[in-house]
Amino acid sequence: ACKLLDLHRSVGRYQAKKTEDDELCQQIKETALERPRFGYRRVHMMICKKGLKINHKRIYRLYKAMGLKIRKRGSRRRAIGPRLIRRKATAPNQIWSLDFMSDRLADGRKIRLLNVIDVFSRECLKMVIDTSLNGSRVARELESLVQTKGRPQQIVSDNGTEFTSMAILTWAEKGLVKWEYIQPGKPMQNGAVESFNGRVRDELLNQHWFLSLQEAQKLGKEWV
Repeated sequence: ACKLLDLHRSVGRYQAKKTEDDELCQQIKETALERPRFGYRRVHMMICKKGLKINHKRIYRLYKAMGLKIRKRGSRRRAIGPRLIRRKATAPNQIWSLDFMSDRLADGRKIRLLNVIDVFSRECLKMVIDTSLNGSRVARELESLVQTKGRPQQIVSDNGTEFTSMAILTWAEKGLVKWEYIQPGKPMQNGAVESFNGRVRDELLNQHWFLSLQEAQKLGKEWV
């Protein structure tokens, strides 16, 4: 090519044409800006949800080439999920509301409570009490609840790491459940479960001194 153009090879430069990678890079960048706490694997999942079949290795190559990385948290928590579009529940099983609580046993061990509320009926669908509740465990408990109560149209939660984990994203995608996140610092956007949490604190946690995890789980089931 240089001979035909009478051009010396030392000054010839190859200029790549626009490829499909340019459009893909734009999608990766937009997803990473919208979800700052998502790494390349979860970015890959979000892009595949749009109907594109792309290998995760290609996403990783472009993600790394653009210099993207998970941003470190500052002293103030920032949004990591899409903003909640407020929707009023008009029937049971339309919207579920989730939140965590914590307490301690008599021996000092920390326990966590996962509360699942039906926004319309204000019924407590499930209260899970254990020393540890990660994203995978939350997904299993929700799937178990779906088997008995049916599948909700929407789930509302805060931006906790358990609710933004790969396990939850995968579960929601497979189950076709729309998962919405409230804005940080605005718990009343999830008012149904916050109101329920207040009752749990006053009527259960503040009234009992649990000697064991089994005792806490038993009293929790009886109270609900």
